[in-house]
Formats: sequence, C-alpha cells, structure tokens
Amino acid sequence: MSEKNKVLLFYPPGPMYQRGEDRCQQAVEGSSAEAMRACNDLGYAAAVLLKKGYEIKLRDYQTEQCSVDRMYAEVDSFKPDLLMMSTTNTSIYEDIKIMNDLKARCGAVTVFKGAIFYAPEQEMLDLLDLSQIDYMIGGEVDFAIDGIADHALRGEGDISEVDNILYKDENGKIIQTRFHVWGQDLDAQPFPAREYMNNGLYTRPDTDAPMATIQTARGCPSSCVFCLTPGISGKCVRFRSPENVMAELTECYEKFGIKDFFFKADTFTINGEWVKKLCNLIIDSPLYGKINFTANSRVNPLKKETLELMKKAGCFMVAFGFESGSDAILKKIKKGATVEQNLQAARWCHEVGLPFWGFFVIGFPWENKGHIMKTRKLIYEADPDFIEVKMALPYYGTPLYETCREENLLAKNVYGSDFFHSSMNGTMYLTIKEVESLRKRILLGFYLRPKYILRKMEECAKQPSVFLNYCRYGIRLIVNLFR
Repeated sequence: MSEKNKVLLFYPPGPMYQRGEDRCQQAVEGSSAEAMRACNDLGYAAAVLLKKGYEIKLRDYQTEQCSVDRMYAEVDSFKPDLLMMSTTNTSIYEDIKIMNDLKARCGAVTVFKGAIFYAPEQEMLDLLDLSQIDYMIGGEVDFAIDGIADHALRGEGDISEVDNILYKDENGKIIQTRFHVWGQDLDAQPFPAREYMNNGLYTRPDTDAPMATIQTARGCPSSCVFCLTPGISGKCVRFRSPENVMAELTECYEKFGIKDFFFKADTFTINGEWVKKLCNLIIDSPLYGKINFTANSRVNPLKKETLELMKKAGCFMVAFGFESGSDAILKKIKKGATVEQNLQAARWCHEVGLPFWGFFVIGFPWENKGHIMKTRKLIYEADPDFIEVKMALPYYGTPLYETCREENLLAKNVYGSDFFHSSMNGTMYLTIKEVESLRKRILLGFYLRPKYILRKMEECAKQPSVFLNYCRYGIRLIVNLFR
C-alpha cells in the first residue's frame, strides 16, 4: 500500500478528557465517579477511511497513559501522511503544541476534530495559533474525514464541498465550508472500527468490565443555554434504526466479547416508542440476559413504563441532567423541565428499582446561595445513587457565553477551562470561591452520609471488587475537593 495512504488517528498523552464528547468534554479525573468512554470518534473515522483503502493506526495515548516520548517513537516508526487529533476546549493549547511538534517531525497533513471548530467566530480563532494546522473538523467526523483525506493525500474531490470543516486556501486564509447541515442516514455509516481500538481501556466504573459506547442518535430538540449540542448536532433528532443498533450490539458481543454498553444519545429516551422497539429487540434476542447497558435521559418526556422496560432489557443505571433545584433557574437556562418533573423521574426510578445518576450544575449567572441550596435540597429529596455537581461553563457559541460576556462575568478566556475549573469569576451574587465552596459542601455532604455509605456497603456485600472501586472513586473525590 502506498506510503501516501497512512493515517494516524489519536488522543495525545496527558490528562484524561472525554475527547469524543462534543457536549461535555469534561476532565475525567476531576469528576466524582466518571470513567473514560470509548474513543468512538476515532473509531468512526477509522471505519470510514478503511473503506477508502487507507492504512490506519488508532491510538488513545491519554487513556493508555503513554508518554510523549513513546508517542514520538510510534509516529517516527509509522511515518503517517495525515494526523488527526480529537481535541477539547480545555486541552486545545497543549494539543496545538503537540500537533506542531508532530508536524515538525514528520511533515504530515494535520487535522483537528472538535466542537471548538464548529462555525467559530474569527475572534475565537484569533486566540489560537493554527499556523501549522491544515484542516479543522467542527461537525461529525464520519461525514468529513474521508473528504479531507482524499483531497489532501490523493488530490481528489473539492474540499469546499466537505461540510462542517475549516480549511486553508492557497494564501493560508482559513475558509469555512457549510455548517448547520447534517448527514441523515445514520444506518449507512459503518460501525466504529473496534478491531483498532483497545476496548479494555473503557470500563464500567463499578465492575471494571469492558464497556462499549453505542451512539444511538444524534441531535437534541432542547434549548439549554449552556449546551453545544443543538448547534453542533442539530435540534432535529436523527435516530439510527433499532435494528441497526441491535446489529452493533451483536457484533460487539460476538466479535469482541463486550457485554456492557453505554448508549450515547443527547437524550436516549426522547422517543419512547423507539426505546420500546430497541428494548423488545434485546429481550427477544439471544443476547437477552447476557448484556447490560446504561443511558442518559431527560425527565421530560419520560414514562415510568419506559424505565421498567429498560430495566427488563438490561439497563443497570440511567443518568438524568437534573441541573437545578430551582424552577426559576430551570426556566432561565431553558431546560424545559420543572423541579417536580425531576422528582417524579427520581420517584419512578426508586419504584422500578433502577439505579440512577443525577447531574447538577451550579454557578449560573443568575444564581444566589438560595438557588444553590434548593439544588442541594433536590439532591437529598431525589436521593440518586451517584451525583456529579459541575460548575457552569460558558462555551463559546452558547447563549450562556453571551450572558456572561454581557454581565462581565468572564474571568479569563474560556479555552483551558472545564466544569471543575471555571472561566467565570462568579455569578451576579456569588464569587467563584463561594461557588466552589458550595460545590464541595454539597458533594461531601451527600457522599459522606453514614446512611449512604452503609447502603453502598450492603449493595456490595457480594461484590467486594465493586466496593473497592467505590472506595477508589470516593478517595479520588475527596482528593480533588481538597486539592
């Protein structure tokens, strides 16, 4: 095969971020109990390029905790003609340094993929040294990477017709192609090339068993002011067929021996009939009773019957973005849900016996201490099995960013910040130190309750390894909060 056909798809060495997540991109080690999810964006890119006859190397250096020297040695040995790195808002500056170094070593075509490049304003691009970066993918990688590779390596195609990317003209000027257009036929896309992925790196937090990520849909009809998804993936939800998802589950189980799954969708339960069809396919298949899955959900729309069927099909946990315990704040952030709906979803999970994870955000511009105390009250009333409390992060391109800019609440450039190290200087009523202190108080108060600890010990009585994992995450939480 021609040397011109070599492509390295990778996450760089360094702190662990959810690089494949356009919506969250959070720092894993800074969370209370998050685990790394599979590098599906690299897997999708690999699958598309393999169909075009490219030679692929896929490496998740960050999760493998490889050194930079080892990465350099592999690049020198492989001699790629194109490098594609998945980047995040938080890691972009360090990622640029690494990509510049690699460009100098091998002279390869350089491609960044990340939400940071979705229809960006020039003032945002001006904050970055992109002189050594040739292409930037802001949209869905599997609909763009082959067009870039064909143009850059084979001289084929019109690069201006590849949607949702940035490229440079003959004078080095960055040109944007069409944005806000999305591929519709998700069933036609190949499954991630898991034969090139180290599937053992991505595990369930409780059991450490390998867990694959299955993207079931793309897009979200909601309008949450802090979220990137409606802009990047569209407000019209594009579903894969339940049969297509079932085929990927079967491949993972039979070919790779994977029994645990994370169903990735911007909101898995948005269409109850679709969930019903998928769950019934699982129940009626040879995989029933052999596989387990987790998924996220909105509290609205949601039915108790949907949760019951999910549990029957093998759901071991569901995650809700409750966000706030204040109806006033929920309205401000355009969540499209109420505190009562949050509590109703929690009650249904308790009644069904389905464990659930609650995600909360504090530090929105309009919040005072009373609002945050209402969120604390909701946490105790809902009583999730696990919680994560994040600080509001104003991504570029979101209404939240515009509000923070208008109210002079931005302490620094939002690049390099994450949910645990906010770029805000506080809310209209609280300093960032006060917000951080309230977050610490909420997390420690919830997780260090004797009642909670005893309950988890009872649940793990027959699974010592699970209890040890809980202890490990608990230690990580405490260390992060007091660091």
